[in-house]
Amino acid sequence: MSDSNKTDFTNPSTFILVGIPGLEAAHVWISIPFCAMYTIAVLGNFIILFIVKTEPSLHGPMYYFLCMLAVTDLVLTTSTLPKTLSIYWFNSREIDFSACLSQLYFIHCFLLIESGIFVAMAFDRYVAICHPLRHSTILTNSMVAKIGLAVVFRGGILILPYPFLVRQWPYCRTNIIPHTHCEHIAVVNLACADTRVSSYYGLFVVFCVRGLDMIFIAVSYTHILKAIFSLPTKDARLKALGTCSSHLCAILSFYIPGLFSSLTHRYGHNVPLHFHVLIANVYLLVPPMLNPIIYGVRTKQIRDRLLRLFTHKGT
Repeated sequence: MSDSNKTDFTNPSTFILVGIPGLEAAHVWISIPFCAMYTIAVLGNFIILFIVKTEPSLHGPMYYFLCMLAVTDLVLTTSTLPKTLSIYWFNSREIDFSACLSQLYFIHCFLLIESGIFVAMAFDRYVAICHPLRHSTILTNSMVAKIGLAVVFRGGILILPYPFLVRQWPYCRTNIIPHTHCEHIAVVNLACADTRVSSYYGLFVVFCVRGLDMIFIAVSYTHILKAIFSLPTKDARLKALGTCSSHLCAILSFYIPGLFSSLTHRYGHNVPLHFHVLIANVYLLVPPMLNPIIYGVRTKQIRDRLLRLFTHKGT
C-alpha cells in the first residue's frame, strides 16, 4: 500500500472504492446482471409512474404510495449503480470525500424512507379492509401528502447523524473502501478512532426504527388477515387477499435481504468480504427491480392499463 494511503489526514480528499474485493477479474462479467437489473428497475418504476399519472382511476391512496415507492427506488438505485458500473467498466475507483458522504446519506436515507412507505401502505390496506366505509374519509389526498412528508422528514432527520459522525473521525489508516459504494459501516471501519457512537447509532436505526416499522406492519397484517378470514364467502376472501399479496411480496423482498445484510456485516466475521459486498448490492438492486414487476403483475388495474397501453401501440 502506498505511503499516501497511510499518512495522517482527518478528512481525505478522496476515497478509493475497490469494487468487489477478490473478484476484480470478474467485474466485467458481474456488471452484466447488475446493469440488466438496474435497467429493469429504472424502466419498471418509470412505467409505474406513467401509468398512475395517465390513468384517472388510479388516483387514490394506494397508488400514490406506490408512486412514492417508485420515486424512492429510482433515487436509491441511481445513487449507487452508475458509480458501481463505472468501477466495473472503466476502473474509475476514486470518489470525492464529500461525494462519498452524500452517497452514504442518500443510500441510508432512502432505505429508511422506503421502510416508512411500506408502513404507510400497510396502514392503507388495514383501513381499506378493516374499515372500508371510512377509507375515503381517513385517507384523503391531504392526509396522504402529510404521511408522505412525515416519512421523508423522518428518514432525512434520522440519517443526518451518519455523515456528520463520519466527517469528524480521523482517517489515518487508509482511504481504500473495500466496497462498491460508500456504505456506512464500510466507511466507519476505516477511521482510527473510537467509532462506537456510529456503530451503536447504526444499530439503533436498524433494530429500533426499522424494527418498529416491521412490528407495525406485522400488527396491521394480523388485523387484516383476521378481517379477511371472517368474510362470509370464499370469493370475497380471495379478492381481499389479492389486494394484499403484492404488498406482502414487496415487503418480504425488502426486509429479508436487508436484515440479512445488516446482520452478516456486523456479526458475520467469518463470512468472506466479497459475499458481504455482493449481498449489499443485491439488497440495493433487487427490491427496486422487483417492486414494479410485483405490482404490475399482481395489481389488476395496473396490469390492465399496461396491456391496453401496449395493445394500443401495437394496433
